[in-house]
Amino acid sequence: MKTAKAVNLGVIFLLELGVLAGVWYCAWKSASHWGPLLGLAGAVGLGWLWGLFGSPRARFKVRGAARVAFETLWFGAGAVLWYVAGAHVWAIAFAGLCVLSKTLAHIWRQ
Repeated sequence: MKTAKAVNLGVIFLLELGVLAGVWYCAWKSASHWGPLLGLAGAVGLGWLWGLFGSPRARFKVRGAARVAFETLWFGAGAVLWYVAGAHVWAIAFAGLCVLSKTLAHIWRQ
């Protein structure tokens, strides 16, 4: 069971990075010459929000329903951005993996 919990924490970390990558990729696919720069700015902004509210060492600890709402918006934004960028299958897989992994994290109190 320890191994499964450790793997799940690793998957959650990769999903967090997937949200940031989705921001950059969506901006890059926008066909604007400012796309990569806007994507980088968006990823930095979302990373900053995650650092303030979502990370284990967050400055402002969010618990309960507020935590569920924040993570739903965070990971949902990642799935939507991948979908908007045209990576429909990846977006659906990303959303499904988020739901599975976060459900396991809740059950295992991670």
